[in-house]
Amino acid sequence: MSTLSSCTRCGSPLSVGDLRCAVCALPCPLPPSGEGPYRAVAKVLRCDGCGAALTYDVHAQAPRCAFCGSVAHLEESEDPLEEAEGYLPFRVAPDVARDALRGWLGSLGWFRPDDLASQSSVDALTPLWWVGWTFDVEGLVSWTADSDAGANRSRWAPHSGQVPMTLRASLVSASRGLKEDEVARLAPGYDLAQAAAAPHAMEGAQVERFDVQRSGARRIVQRALEAEAARHARQYVPGSAVRNLHAAVLPKRLSTRRWAFPCYVLAYRYRDRLYRAIVHGQDARIVFGAAPYSLAKILAVVVPIVLAIAALVAYLMLR
Repeated sequence: MSTLSSCTRCGSPLSVGDLRCAVCALPCPLPPSGEGPYRAVAKVLRCDGCGAALTYDVHAQAPRCAFCGSVAHLEESEDPLEEAEGYLPFRVAPDVARDALRGWLGSLGWFRPDDLASQSSVDALTPLWWVGWTFDVEGLVSWTADSDAGANRSRWAPHSGQVPMTLRASLVSASRGLKEDEVARLAPGYDLAQAAAAPHAMEGAQVERFDVQRSGARRIVQRALEAEAARHARQYVPGSAVRNLHAAVLPKRLSTRRWAFPCYVLAYRYRDRLYRAIVHGQDARIVFGAAPYSLAKILAVVVPIVLAIAALVAYLMLR
């Protein structure tokens, strides 16, 4: 959410498309008619499976979702959508991503098939920019909680307080194709200083779209801010046991930006079954996804344990 100016009342940064200040709610002056980045109607490919929204590409030969492979249909929105203002470049080549997947498959441990790495084949590799926000905030966190500190004869005692909080570049996912835990694994490997204003040329790449409008984006960022406030407040609650922790944050300055982050979504086949994996677009050491287990190895461990337990139970019953 690129910053245009500051609020005339509280000084918090204003972003393109804001109708009110995110901190004090003062109405923002509207731009002249036809100006600003939100006048265009968006065309997106909407996945019928996971609901992800992708940039429409007239050169695409098959309207398949890059995340789950389901069929996608063209959707035209009458309302303007958020768009990324910074695109992080791919630093991992497709061949390196394939090698990273094979190396990951070979490192998953004893309970996986012995031939998993050698017998798996990549059916599809899609370079993809997924989207998210980062926000910077300075604010005051007010918290209440029960803890075991000062409880005396009771188990719990009430506590409260106020502490300042400053966050820089805290990431909030806007992706519908990636799960929250997948985003958490990818996030540490990105360098925001490398971002460009537009995506670079990448054969077969797709760009996910922000699937919310400005009002919805503010609510998502606000929920993430409240979660960060609760984590921040926890370290100030006395005692070792805590319950009923509630935190509210009063932001003094809040600014957000929209980003597109690179990754590879791979579909690989093992014994006629497809699995999905993700390789980081800037750090090939970050690889994760679904992988099969070896039923024979699991049974080789479980069956002796079950037999041993059954034998022990039988022995105890016959004594």
